Amino acid sequence: MRDALRTMLVWCPDWPVIAADLVDGVPADRPVAVLHANRVVASSATARAEGVRRGLRKREAQARCPQLIAVDHDPVRDVRAFEPVLAAVEQVAASVAVLRAGVCAFAARGPARYHGGEEAAAERIVEQVAQECRVEAQIGVADGTFAALLAARTGRIVPPGQTPQFLAALPVATLERPQLVGLLRRLGITTLGAYAALPPGDVLARFGLDAALAQRLAAGRDDRPLAVRQAPPDLEVDERFDEPVDRVDTAAFAARALAERLHERLAGYGMACTRLAIGAVTADGRELHRVWRHDGILTAGGIADRTRWQLEGWITQRRLNQGIVALRLIPDGLVHQVGLQAGLWGDPGAERDRAHRALHRVQGILGPEAVVTAVLGGGRDPREQATLVPWGDERIAARAAGPWPGRLPPPSPAVVLDQPQPARLLDASGQVVGVSARLELTADPARLMLDRGPAEVVGWAGPWPVDEQWWDSRRSVRAVRLQVLLADGRALLLTLAAAEWTITLHFD
Repeated sequence: MRDALRTMLVWCPDWPVIAADLVDGVPADRPVAVLHANRVVASSATARAEGVRRGLRKREAQARCPQLIAVDHDPVRDVRAFEPVLAAVEQVAASVAVLRAGVCAFAARGPARYHGGEEAAAERIVEQVAQECRVEAQIGVADGTFAALLAARTGRIVPPGQTPQFLAALPVATLERPQLVGLLRRLGITTLGAYAALPPGDVLARFGLDAALAQRLAAGRDDRPLAVRQAPPDLEVDERFDEPVDRVDTAAFAARALAERLHERLAGYGMACTRLAIGAVTADGRELHRVWRHDGILTAGGIADRTRWQLEGWITQRRLNQGIVALRLIPDGLVHQVGLQAGLWGDPGAERDRAHRALHRVQGILGPEAVVTAVLGGGRDPREQATLVPWGDERIAARAAGPWPGRLPPPSPAVVLDQPQPARLLDASGQVVGVSARLELTADPARLMLDRGPAEVVGWAGPWPVDEQWWDSRRSVRAVRLQVLLADGRALLLTLAAAEWTITLHFD
């Protein structure tokens, strides 16, 4: 069994935020949060100083930092912005492997020998990235990629042979496997050292292959090679194009088809890969090459996504004079596939692809309108802002994004009721709260009377008037909106129209 490779890793902190700055001009020195599925996945240092952390819901993050700039997560943007950083690192080191956008690694031996030591090589790379890209980078050096990544977070060089001791005291959360971490904590296992001490055979039998791989990382036995070794010839897949590919959408289509071929070929041998080498040749003979790594098993969707991201990075950042005429995918880090089961709606993979095919079959039987997806657009009322389009159709909003004077401010609601729910808003004396001609509440709200009984009101905001289409007596809308926070944590939007209060929205 191989010893863990002495690895030097480059980590660019808060990369999704930095990428939004580099590509879209979102100021990274302001409070910024990058969101995916309504949760924070990255935040700027200014936002963290206000209490914004990874995993927070958008509403909670905005409550902690009202001036927060929310940006949607865009993996393609992250990869495109990282391409110049990779080019800068490659001026100092060879065989650079990409772990994800913002993180790359390579064998430490070559740069350390050339520059007179690991510390000198690390300083040279940080300087190179700063000069070429004006981006902050931190370096970690340890035995194995996993430990090097953790070392990079503090800019540490772990001496050779001391990686297990370095890892032992770290929390199991550093494995970044939420389900496994939650299970280990319930079992009283809170550190990597305690997890590494468990019998490996029992871990494999009880928790599966991915947990066994994670235990090897926790023990400092990260023997996965960084350099791409030649896979068996019949596992590689390639494609030559009659016309040079120079458009991102064409490249995405080619990436998906080739990724499916590779995944089917691996599955035929009962194997999977944890690394992927992507090679391309342009019409003028230029050869491009990049290696992607993954902590777990690369699924068909994962292979396709990384191929698409890389092709877009080459096409948009390298400003190719000629299009791509050949594409090759080389699997590396081969492991035997032994029944891993991923979540249906989790990381894009075989299960998600299977779900997509099932949805298309439903459309084939019941018609395209049988399966729809929501597209956000413009409108003052949240019920107007979502348009349902058939699954697979182009996602174009029916109404322009703005401006819409009188539109509710963020955060967006989690639930929009088809039929408003009647309610009574009372003050401390039990009288119904109304709104005056000056758009002021007649009293402070104290209780909200619902079908299930009263609920205490602990906070409120508004009221906000709504006066739409006043010129059309049949379609005009005249109402007042009020946000309330209940003692049980629920946040609701109330609407007062024709002297009656109703609940129209629920906030998450």
